[in-house]
Amino acid sequence: MATLLRTVLVLAAIAAVDVLCRLGVIPAQVLPPPSRIAQTLIGLLTSGALAADILVTSRNIAVAALIAVAGGIAAGLAIHALPRLRRALEPFLASYYAVPFFAFYPVFIVLFGIGAAPIVVMGVLFGIVAMIISTLTGLDRVPPALLKTAKLYRLGPLATALRIALPSAAPHLMTGVKLAVTYCFIAVIAAEFILASEGLGYAISYAFNNFETLRMYAIVLLILLASIVLNAAMRAVESASLRRRGL
Repeated sequence: MATLLRTVLVLAAIAAVDVLCRLGVIPAQVLPPPSRIAQTLIGLLTSGALAADILVTSRNIAVAALIAVAGGIAAGLAIHALPRLRRALEPFLASYYAVPFFAFYPVFIVLFGIGAAPIVVMGVLFGIVAMIISTLTGLDRVPPALLKTAKLYRLGPLATALRIALPSAAPHLMTGVKLAVTYCFIAVIAAEFILASEGLGYAISYAFNNFETLRMYAIVLLILLASIVLNAAMRAVESASLRRRGL
């Protein structure tokens, strides 16, 4: 019922904005009617005009997310196993997202050159700490009885992590995956505005600079829809995982 009500409210708001745009209350230079934006997006997709940009952005997001998730879990395991290192790093982890990483994009260009590499690095930097924090949170909540069982069976640190700790921390890991992928998505799109010559972020920037308002909003709509679908898919995977665990 809540989902239906939410959907009705969103559709009603879009319809109201569409009417205001067509009546001229909202100037077309500011915001074209949402129905025209949707029609333009359909035209761009069916014509294949955005196919190359979609492929580039999807690849950058996928690579950044894979590195952020895998690296975050590995780093979380290492930090959790070294209490002194954790105490030293916790203040940095807590304030990490206050750092304006986009201010360092000239440095990334010098280090990694022009192309996908600095964009992927930007995505990884945004996503990996969310994964580290979620991994630490999950490992902190592993029941002591499970760890004692691992010692009873004389499991080594790696076997304990793979067979006991990580499976037990799975709900928190899934939260970390959702956050890491979302942050990578945001960071890659934003990085493409300033670091790329292709991709959806670059396509939005190009359309804006050339006063192609309708095309710009169509690509923004595509990104919005893609983020909704991605979040829904991850939430469905999380729900299925929790059901299998009986949670």
